[in-house]
Amino acid sequence: MVAYVIIPGIDGSDERHWQSLWENRWGASAVRIAPASWSTPDLPDWVAAVQAAYEIASGRDSQVALVAHSLGCWAAAEWLDRARPDGAAAFLVAPPDPRGPAFPRQAASTFLNLTARPLPCRSLMVAGDDDPYCDPTTSASFAREWQARGHLVENHGHINSDSGLGEWPAGRTLLRALVGRPGGSGRA
Repeated sequence: MVAYVIIPGIDGSDERHWQSLWENRWGASAVRIAPASWSTPDLPDWVAAVQAAYEIASGRDSQVALVAHSLGCWAAAEWLDRARPDGAAAFLVAPPDPRGPAFPRQAASTFLNLTARPLPCRSLMVAGDDDPYCDPTTSASFAREWQARGHLVENHGHINSDSGLGEWPAGRTLLRALVGRPGGSGRA
């Protein structure tokens, strides 16, 4: 089995977002981060929230999959770089470009200077070919720098509630392939 840490972007994911739908599906196997700074993201606060959620999730299962969206990808990557956990996998969806013109100003003070560094676990980065927060060339560079497998999704923007994905079955298939790789098993 796998436990999941849900790491949304700014303001969390609403009830129509695939992350929220997956969290409901997984029930007690999922733990959502709870930073105090949802609307004005503070990186140390978000990293501490990932740590707290991971501690709960890892107490439930030996394999933990981080399921991150948008700014949550950067919080997940920063936490992974610091914590270097065993038995983890990272599913990173639609990371925004911290140096891009659409990067959220409210996150700029602590997220702006982040750079992608090799992740210490199996990882998959999924990006949209028409994401207003990150162009495909930049997202591909993030995948390379994180040493994550990259996957490009067509015509779904920021891969969020506005994308109309609902349960996003194709995403769950990608996650299953990640957590089902050697060293991991479980349902997604």
